[in-house]
Amino acid sequence: MKKLLIVLMVIVALAGYAFAGGYEVKKQAGDYAVQVMIDRNPPVVGDNNMSVEIKDASGKYVSDAKVTIDYSMPAMPGMPPMKYKTTGKLDGNEYKAVMNLSMSGPWNVAVKIKKGGKTSTIKFNVDAH
Repeated sequence: MKKLLIVLMVIVALAGYAFAGGYEVKKQAGDYAVQVMIDRNPPVVGDNNMSVEIKDASGKYVSDAKVTIDYSMPAMPGMPPMKYKTTGKLDGNEYKAVMNLSMSGPWNVAVKIKKGGKTSTIKFNVDAH
């Protein structure tokens, strides 16, 4: 009976992990409604797949913008700040990119949307494990 209880607890724990969703951020950037999704929550050291959906004020998907993701880790004792950049490539209605986090800890993320000579930005933080 004890073994059965342990097996059931492990199955429940794994099922909760398997169905856990990714990391999601929804913010307004100027006239745009932006939704950023990262395939893991929390993000991990290494590659994290991102997708960015952008809608204009009328709710239509924006498919003609340049999307850049800047991500950085602030300086820590004995370590300089780390700064990286990746570009989103349009795939359907989403801009897809891979964010490679080089170490665990707090990361600052800025998604920059450039269209018509104007740049709009959303910022958020993630903690990589």
